[in-house]
Amino acid sequence: MNQTIDFQLNGKPVRLENDPSRRLVWTLRTDLALTGTKFGCGIGLCGACTVLVDKRARRSCLLRLADIKGKEVITIEGLAQGGHLHPVQQAFVDHDAMQCGFCTSAMILNAYGLLLANPNPNEAEAISEMDGNLCRCGAHPRILRAIMSAAQAMKGAAQ
Repeated sequence: MNQTIDFQLNGKPVRLENDPSRRLVWTLRTDLALTGTKFGCGIGLCGACTVLVDKRARRSCLLRLADIKGKEVITIEGLAQGGHLHPVQQAFVDHDAMQCGFCTSAMILNAYGLLLANPNPNEAEAISEMDGNLCRCGAHPRILRAIMSAAQAMKGAAQ
C-alpha cells in the first residue's frame, strides 16, 4: 500500500506517494531521473549506489523509502553548487581519479561523507573508509590522492 514519503533531496523538499518498501536506488533512477546513482550488485557490497543520507554515506540499494522519511538525501547531482564543482568533485578531476566513470559518483559521495565525519583523515583511514566502493579500473591510487587533496581544499574553504 502506498504512503506519503517526505524528504529533502539535494536541498529541495520531495513528496512521493509510493510503496514504502521500494528501494531508494530505483526511486532516484526511475521515478526521479537522477541516474548518477548507479545500480551495481543490489546487496550493498559494491558501493555503486552510494548516496548521502543525513551526511552519512549509505547504500541506496539497501534503503527503503520508509528509511529516508524526513531525512536529507544528497546525490551526485546535488553536490555541485552555483555552477561550481564541490572540492571533492574538483579533486577527482584534478587527479584524474576516474576511468570508466561507473563508480565515480559513489566514490565522490563516499569520500565526501568521510571528509564530513573526519576532515583530516590519514591515508590508512581514507583507504579503510573507501574499501567498500569497488573500482575495476584500478584508479585507487588517484582516488586516494584526490581525497587527500579535497581534505586540504575543504579546510581552506572553511576558513
